[in-house]
Amino acid sequence: MHNSASAACAVKAVVEDIAREAGKLALTYFQSLASLPVEKKGHLDLVTEADKQVEELLIARLQEAFPDDGIFGEEGGEIPGTSGRIWVIDPIDGTFNFVRGGQNWAVSVGLYESRRPVFGVIHAPARGLTLVGGKTVPIRLNDKPVKPLPALDLSRASIGLSFHPSVSTADRLEVIRFISDDLGISFRVGGAATISLVEVAMGETDGYLSLGDSTWDVMAALPILDNLGISHTIDWDGIDLSSKLRFACGSPEFLNKVHPLLERVPLPAKSLEAMEQGA
Repeated sequence: MHNSASAACAVKAVVEDIAREAGKLALTYFQSLASLPVEKKGHLDLVTEADKQVEELLIARLQEAFPDDGIFGEEGGEIPGTSGRIWVIDPIDGTFNFVRGGQNWAVSVGLYESRRPVFGVIHAPARGLTLVGGKTVPIRLNDKPVKPLPALDLSRASIGLSFHPSVSTADRLEVIRFISDDLGISFRVGGAATISLVEVAMGETDGYLSLGDSTWDVMAALPILDNLGISHTIDWDGIDLSSKLRFACGSPEFLNKVHPLLERVPLPAKSLEAMEQGA
């Protein structure tokens, strides 16, 4: 048991260092964007280049540290491994925020083992925020323990939302209607799944609802939340790493409140596939 805990701590330290190095690289691109005129076409080109370069750095460092593990990345980096473990990476989650100069973006590195997320590092360099932990690794926010999460109080509750572009206006409105009318709580749309899930971990919101996130958006955050007692509705046995996700996460009490909405609003799989093929 002691050896297992020591190994987990060693992995934590290595991956946190890798995420920080990737964040430093992303931050140099972010600062370059700030110096460009708003109308400059190079904005999107630079973000694409930033995504690519940061992912390449993550892949190189992870391969060096864990040569037997596989890697699955947002920007097309997919490397098979022999260990059964896969590092699922998002070099810059929240690229729209990134390109507009907003601070809500992050490097996300999650470990997928036995068809489950087990460990993650989220590093948001523009916010000076690093959240680390997982199934057997204590949760640390900027190297400090995370405070216990508050009990659900509907009079002051809040939920984070995320919609894939293919989700219909009618379904978006039904989500907002349900949250506002049936639950009577507030909502936030932050534009980065990792940051929305960090807000849950920090007790700033009570849960998160997604229609269309990718696995790399959530792989680092979900094992951290699990360690904090936050559940989710994803059936990992029924999806693969390229699947789009429709899920909610929060305390069991929170999920019970949101469950009727999940049954009512479908994830438009055909639309998603069409969009992916047309991209």
